[in-house]
Amino acid sequence: MAFGSRPAGSGKHRGSSRLSRKTAGYAGIAALATTGVVGSLAAPAFAADSGNNNHSQDNALGAVVVAEELPGDIADQAESQQRAAEHAAAKAQAEADAKQRAAEAKRLAEAKAKAEREAAERAAREEERKRLNTFVAPLEDSYVSTQYHAGGGMWSSGSHTGIDFHASSGTSVHAVGFGTVVEAGWGGAYGNNVVIKHNDGTYTQYGHMSSLSVSVGQQVTPGQQIGLSGSTGNSSGPHLHFEARTGSQYGSDIDPVAYLRSHGVSL
Repeated sequence: MAFGSRPAGSGKHRGSSRLSRKTAGYAGIAALATTGVVGSLAAPAFAADSGNNNHSQDNALGAVVVAEELPGDIADQAESQQRAAEHAAAKAQAEADAKQRAAEAKRLAEAKAKAEREAAERAAREEERKRLNTFVAPLEDSYVSTQYHAGGGMWSSGSHTGIDFHASSGTSVHAVGFGTVVEAGWGGAYGNNVVIKHNDGTYTQYGHMSSLSVSVGQQVTPGQQIGLSGSTGNSSGPHLHFEARTGSQYGSDIDPVAYLRSHGVSL
């Protein structure tokens, strides 16, 4: 009986030895999965238990293959994600650059338009200034029929205080320059007349008109119609009496031809 008990004890030892071998085998597989190299202790465990563990070995080897391929798959995925992120960043940067270029182009276009508008406004103001400082003849396509200071009994002062322009009745009479109307109406011997004060402080007078088209206080521009020629007042026939003066009153007259020529008007 004492001998019988030893085989039983030996069987238990063999069972423990098989479990240890399996554990060692699994440890070897785990080591392979982790490091990609099969440890020297794993081979005896696989050989010792070849009958029952073939399937387990296949599974373990499959796990080893998967474990070996996993880092590469992760690296490929990471690289793909990195490329996607770089592409998205590049696209976002391109869109931002395009918006910035569009904004800059718009700013430059607006600045150019503003500069052109301001230049046009300056040119218009300069043109208007020139126009307002320009003088014209009181009648178009006419000529002086009676000179300044011509003598004769027709004038109370004994001489002509202005010049007469040839004109038929109803001819348009123009302001010779920019100014303000200070007299418009009946002027005695001048008949229907208009007196304009100009920016340089001088005055011009237009007499014997058949009708007037301006009133006192009105501003007039060079070439603006102020009435129609006629033969009202002390007149021998239709014409325009034109005077230039240093003041608004009678007796302050100056040579009308020299006055107009000094303002660029050729007669």
